[in-house]
Amino acid sequence: MPDELDFFFFYGSTYTYLTVMRIERAAAEAGVEVRWRPFNVREIMLEQDNIPFRDKPVKMAYMWRDVERRANRYGIPFNRIPTYPVDPESLANRVGVLAAIEGWCPEYTKATYRAWFLEDKPPGDPEHLYQILSSLGRDPETVLSSADSPEIQARYDAETDVARWMGIFGSPTFVVGDEIFWGDDRLEDALEWRKAHPA
Repeated sequence: MPDELDFFFFYGSTYTYLTVMRIERAAAEAGVEVRWRPFNVREIMLEQDNIPFRDKPVKMAYMWRDVERRANRYGIPFNRIPTYPVDPESLANRVGVLAAIEGWCPEYTKATYRAWFLEDKPPGDPEHLYQILSSLGRDPETVLSSADSPEIQARYDAETDVARWMGIFGSPTFVVGDEIFWGDDRLEDALEWRKAHPA
């Protein structure tokens, strides 16, 4: 069995775009399996009074330029600054929880981020979700009904509780055992740590 890396993320996170578009290849080259784990980082950040860009236009401008620079470095498309913030009801995230359970989370997540960053179709918008799910061969009505179920909400809350307990405060975060690595620029560090500390 390959070593595992837990990937905690939130569909409204900007830097997570970079990770989503490159984690599969990086993990495969390292011989590491990725476990995709959507969680509600917004809830944790509100608890910690840690909303990094709210009412901070200078920091916001830096963030978008930084994402663009890093995207260019990795060869990841970046066409424009997309709508932000997004997914106020966490619908895209709850669909992600369902997708993780059913085994189609990477495809859904990449499609969601491409639609957001390249076409300015914000995650969580029902019209955009219908298009994405249909393109993946999923029945939108069935998926959205399941995403609204108490079971999926409970799983979303449980994943958020796990992240809270681990000391996770941002997205993306990578977890290896008790070690957490926050930020897209820590992906390689997390993979190296996983290889140096096999389960």
